[in-house]
Amino acid sequence: MGVAKRATVYLDPDLHRALRVKAAVAEKSISDLVNDAVRQNLAEDAEDLAAYRARAKEPSLDLEKVLKDLRRRGKL
Repeated sequence: MGVAKRATVYLDPDLHRALRVKAAVAEKSISDLVNDAVRQNLAEDAEDLAAYRARAKEPSLDLEKVLKDLRRRGKL
């Protein structure tokens, strides 16, 4: 990991208060908690992109046709 970079982030006062309390209880810094949250969010984005790529070659369905078929078969 490289040298930490400084950033200014403006938080809602209530969120800041909750973050301060959580940091104290977890015995972590606010920066550590924010870094963990950003890392987790980016990991979720990476998972979503991987799932999208995996499904990119699946045939797409026309919603109108699907609904028409469901009605025809008495499912709607």
